[in-house]
Amino acid sequence: MSSVSGHISPGHSNGGGEVQGSVQKVSSKDRCLNDSLKDEILDFLIDGEARLHTYDDLTKVNPVTPTTVLKCLQARYNVKVFYTHAGCTLVALNPFQPVPDLYSLDVMKEYHCAPQLKEPKPHIFIVAEEAYRNVQGQLGPLDQSLVVSGESGAGKTWTSRCLMKYYATMAATSSVLESQDTVERIERRVLDSNPIMEAFGNACTLRNNNSSRFGKYIQLQLDRCQLLVGASVQTYLLEKTRVAYQPANERNFHIFYQMMKAATNQQRKEWNMPRSHHFAWLPEVEKTIEEDCFQETVDAMVHLRINTERQREIFRILAGILHLGNVNFSISADESQPCDIKEQAKDCLQTAAVLLQIPAEQLQTCLSVRTLKAGRQSVHKPCSQVECCVRRDCLAKVIYAQLFEWLVTFINNSICADKATWCNFIGVLDVYGFECFQNNNLEQLCINYANEKLQQHFVAHYLRAQQEEYVSEGLQWSFVKYQDNQRCLDLLEGSPISVFSLLDEESRLNRASDAKVLSIRLEKELADNGSISWDKFSEVPHFTVVHYAGKVNYKIEGMVEKNKDPVAPEIISLLQMSDNPLLRQIFTEKEAETSSSKGLSKVTVVSKFKNSLESLMSILHTTTPHYTRCIKPNSECKPFIFKKEEVIMQLEACGIVETIHISAAGFPIRIPFKSFTQRYGCILKHSSFKSEAQNLVKAGRDNDAGLQEVERLLSLVIHHPDHNIRREPKSSAHCGLTKVFLTQSMLDFLEDQRKKILSKCAFCIQCCWMRYQRRKRHERRHSATLIQAAVRSWLVRRRVQRWDRAAALIQTSWRKWRALLKSLAEAELDDVEDLITQDDVPELNAIIRERGSVQLSSIEEPVTVRGWPMGLALPSPPSITVSMRATGFHKMMSVVAALKLPSKRGEYKVETNQNMQGIASIRAQPKGSVKLHCQRSPLLYANRQPEMRNYVTGFNEILLEKTL
Repeated sequence: MSSVSGHISPGHSNGGGEVQGSVQKVSSKDRCLNDSLKDEILDFLIDGEARLHTYDDLTKVNPVTPTTVLKCLQARYNVKVFYTHAGCTLVALNPFQPVPDLYSLDVMKEYHCAPQLKEPKPHIFIVAEEAYRNVQGQLGPLDQSLVVSGESGAGKTWTSRCLMKYYATMAATSSVLESQDTVERIERRVLDSNPIMEAFGNACTLRNNNSSRFGKYIQLQLDRCQLLVGASVQTYLLEKTRVAYQPANERNFHIFYQMMKAATNQQRKEWNMPRSHHFAWLPEVEKTIEEDCFQETVDAMVHLRINTERQREIFRILAGILHLGNVNFSISADESQPCDIKEQAKDCLQTAAVLLQIPAEQLQTCLSVRTLKAGRQSVHKPCSQVECCVRRDCLAKVIYAQLFEWLVTFINNSICADKATWCNFIGVLDVYGFECFQNNNLEQLCINYANEKLQQHFVAHYLRAQQEEYVSEGLQWSFVKYQDNQRCLDLLEGSPISVFSLLDEESRLNRASDAKVLSIRLEKELADNGSISWDKFSEVPHFTVVHYAGKVNYKIEGMVEKNKDPVAPEIISLLQMSDNPLLRQIFTEKEAETSSSKGLSKVTVVSKFKNSLESLMSILHTTTPHYTRCIKPNSECKPFIFKKEEVIMQLEACGIVETIHISAAGFPIRIPFKSFTQRYGCILKHSSFKSEAQNLVKAGRDNDAGLQEVERLLSLVIHHPDHNIRREPKSSAHCGLTKVFLTQSMLDFLEDQRKKILSKCAFCIQCCWMRYQRRKRHERRHSATLIQAAVRSWLVRRRVQRWDRAAALIQTSWRKWRALLKSLAEAELDDVEDLITQDDVPELNAIIRERGSVQLSSIEEPVTVRGWPMGLALPSPPSITVSMRATGFHKMMSVVAALKLPSKRGEYKVETNQNMQGIASIRAQPKGSVKLHCQRSPLLYANRQPEMRNYVTGFNEILLEKTL
């Protein structure tokens, strides 16, 4: 194992004696330091025992040692706190049981709406929200990767499932109208891809009930508004050998047990799968786990729009694989004849042929006879019993592997969005954990190789790259020792000689593989590498690799054959003849891919997996990584059992302690000058606290303009009155040559100041906008008032003009009417006898005659004349004295004028008939008698302002009193 040496202080001599003396002196000092460190650890554990569970970030632990870190994790685990920050990494302890309300929707909203992510308690949602805010804040690189690592059974699959659920909920479309269609089309499909892939790719092992037997990298695609619009899935190295071989006390893939336990009677009849039937490839059937939920898998298929007929084809293929596992062969007495199928297995062969919809005879021939090509001729050679079983297993594995690839392709076509619709992504990496079993073969070698690559990515990105960057940027830094696994990677994938290169070379040779020959060659070629060793006294050829997580023994027997992954051409041709549309489609496409790659060297399992893993690593290197280390508290997978020995091995293997050291002493945030000034330049521009900062940076006038602006900004922030970080013992910010190095607390303060300034600017913009809106609204109101006033004045002028025309018309009509009445009265008085003698004169009522006609000459007392003061005509009134009392001046004058009497005060008595019955017209007779007749006069009741009285509709509606 290699490690980076510590920082050498100046002044040390290189001479031999001085070096030895120096070493002795250092060792003595180290002994003293170790004793003092033990005392510090003991004091810390004794004094802080009651509050060990309160350390939510392990960088606050002092001193940072494996013992103190372990004690803090154990204390938090005992109080049911399962997440803890470890600098840039989140440590997740598996509780091995459901925890109520730990991943509910309310908890998601709490972390999504938190102003600062360090304020809530540590949680996997903090990692998810931090990556999401990086995309929203446009802090490059924009694409994010969430790397979930740990041993098998540590909880990686569950953690990845929680991350996907968080993004499918928080990054969903906010519109209520669009949410129904969006959830049905995207978020729900992304979540429904999990049950299908876990059913077909996960299995129950000794270390985990839901162990991922393949690796997957899920890219959650976001549009410019950071909304989830699609996803894509990339898979790595499905353990297809588990279909035909299951280690002791382990199970096959989940989907087979789901079908066996939850199928309906009709499905069992179609699949020929009665409850009492035993399948050789389904061990541990009696064991029931939470993942045995067939209906959930079917519902997910429905949501992903896999129709009923396609589902029927899939399950028939799976049932055919199970029946194929019960096909056994007997040893042939004659080597020239193919092996026969055992009597009890013939029905299974027939059933498998029916379910796979291929001819049973051709299936038997394909399994027992091998076709060899000699030039242009084909030679048929019978297979031995072992070869028949290998060909049977190969048939089952290739069918299952191609079916799994078809499902992945179908899921991608269902949930992947167009490249034009998304611009960034957040990747969730869930791979198999580090494995070490009693018998380890090629699958475990590839799985552990993938974990080595991820560990190396973490080391290169964080432990080594950050420290080297500190030195290159001019920071005073002493290197922290850490475990580097580069030597192990050179052993496995190095060039020109490595385990994989020798294995591929042996696989491409057209000869039978020999485990001893390969073992001798590996020992000869790789003897100089300290990460590999051999047990020369072992009867079984194997080699031992020292991984970052421990030593693993790998069995060489059968490794070359698995690397070749041979599939006989006659098997592919047989499957292409299937009447099952899905099976025929899968292998027709596979044949097209194979024919297009002719002329190239044969692709082995190792080379294919290595290329796909390199593609994954290239993606991870272009994104911002976020690490989550899943820790397995105990190997029995029992709740709330914390085994210190197992946990401390995992902590040391993944470098948690070194990570805490670097995070506590270093600067986790590194931003280039240009990006820093673009994001936080508003603080310098809008801050009111500038006087002291202007004087602090005069010495930096000769530096680059970008560096000078950064120094001014940092000086302003550090000396800000609200900044309490400047009282910390270590600096919270440092200017390098091209980047600004910040602690998390300093970044939080900068973000707070930026938010305050943006809030002030937003408030100012809102005030200006509201003032502008109010001014425009006032102008519109004033304009409307002027328009209304102009319209009203025009209407009034128009109405007054109508009134004037109406008044003139009334006056003209009245004058004509008065002249007409006068002429009629004169004509009537001139010839009154003719009027009396005329037949058409109506006879007056007796009462009217009595009251209305009086003989003025025969009455001695003054007479009271009641009459309407209009239309009275007496051309020659009698010369008598009449005493009249006027009640109204205008009424009296009207009567006097109508009667043409001389005006004598007190001699006349005038009473009007406005409120009683009276006479409107008086006509005199020549013989001294006066007749009073009733005539209507419109003058008094003429409406001079018709708009003021709504009940008067015209000139004809003049209310007059009736005369009795």
